[in-house]
Amino acid sequence: MTAKVPLRLGVNIDHVATLRQARHTPYPDLLQAARCCEAAGADGITIHLREDRRHIQDADVVLLRKCLVVPMNLEMANTPPIVRIAADIGPQEVCIVPERREELTTEGGLDVAGQQRELAKTTRLLRENGISVSLFIDPDIQQIEAAAETGAPYIELHTGTFCNAPDAAAPAALDRLVEAATRAHALGLKVNAGHGIHTGNLGGILEIPHLDTLNIGHSIVCDAVFNGLVIAVKTMRKAMRAYRGGRP
Repeated sequence: MTAKVPLRLGVNIDHVATLRQARHTPYPDLLQAARCCEAAGADGITIHLREDRRHIQDADVVLLRKCLVVPMNLEMANTPPIVRIAADIGPQEVCIVPERREELTTEGGLDVAGQQRELAKTTRLLRENGISVSLFIDPDIQQIEAAAETGAPYIELHTGTFCNAPDAAAPAALDRLVEAATRAHALGLKVNAGHGIHTGNLGGILEIPHLDTLNIGHSIVCDAVFNGLVIAVKTMRKAMRAYRGGRP
């Protein structure tokens, strides 16, 4: 029998900031939101400092790094100004993601194979500053093998294709995630996952082996509109207890 593997939950609070930035008000308070998530059982807080600053602001990163009890995971593009901010502030974790200004949200994973040298350089710099690095990638074996060559200890699998797939396409999309996680684990990488996950598709995600952390934000914030943020996080935390290490 496969031993139970604890699965960590990182809660992305970007869209709490989206509500704030919609009217440039001081509320909702991002630190208060983070503390609600911590109190409800979140193992980490994820924020994305985008180049256009559409939601998270520099001051948010500074404040949360100072005040959070759980680790902060900073999503960021591999651009010099953002890399310098990360190195200066020193979040416990960084997830490097692709970024286009016109996109609504992160679309697809990094082309690690095509940017391996640049990503390796950034990974080395951040790790020298005591920051753990993850690369956000599609479940593609070539990209996973390239990620292993960068020196990053983590990857985060982009789960959006599976989470948004019609019923007929979902099994194949899930198979790719399972294969990708298996290969990453064999290469010594730790595996996180995120994008598009909600309680309705979580059952499939829990079939992926070798998972360390799920980073979930949009669906929790949406559920919080109706349930309250604390209840939304507790609901996700409870649903994740079904994890038994994925497929044998």
